[in-house]
Amino acid sequence: MLSLKDSLAVLKKTEALKEGHFVLSSGLHSSQYVQCAKLLSFPNKAENLCKSLAYKIKKNFKNIDIILSPAIGGIVVGYEIGRILKVETIFCERVKGKFKLRRGFSINPKSKVLIIEDVITTGKSSLECVKLINSNKAKLIGFACIIDRSNKKQLKIKNKIVSQIKLNIPTYKKNNLPEFLKKIPVSSPGSRRIK
Repeated sequence: MLSLKDSLAVLKKTEALKEGHFVLSSGLHSSQYVQCAKLLSFPNKAENLCKSLAYKIKKNFKNIDIILSPAIGGIVVGYEIGRILKVETIFCERVKGKFKLRRGFSINPKSKVLIIEDVITTGKSSLECVKLINSNKAKLIGFACIIDRSNKKQLKIKNKIVSQIKLNIPTYKKNNLPEFLKKIPVSSPGSRRIK
């Protein structure tokens, strides 16, 4: 299993951890942004993080029938974890702003579903996935991600999150920015802002 120190070294080496002034998908502001796509663009480096996460998932969740990931960020991580654990893996994608199952994907009633993301901050995307699970009369067994950057104040998920890396990066509302952040030009890298 990969240590936190080694995992962070991989993030930095792949330039997946960025410094600046960012508006996250949640609308919150931050001085750091995790762009997991940069990590995943180096499969040989991401593989060890995914193997380590798969080990933790196996320890925490039994009898996973299906892995569900939100597009687009969770697709590669979900696929890789599904491959390692030999579990069917599907993804949902936004149609008119709401997550839907497309491409022939379905969730059977009573299936035990694990939601996997690349990064969890507030848990908004994961909770949208939970609605799909519930509407299909399946059972949510939990949440997992490469990077958990949530904090208790802003996290909407009440369940435990299994992650490879836990980052404590402060986030701020637009009307409550610290002075140092106000001086840095804003970037909005989150996928929810892409039209």
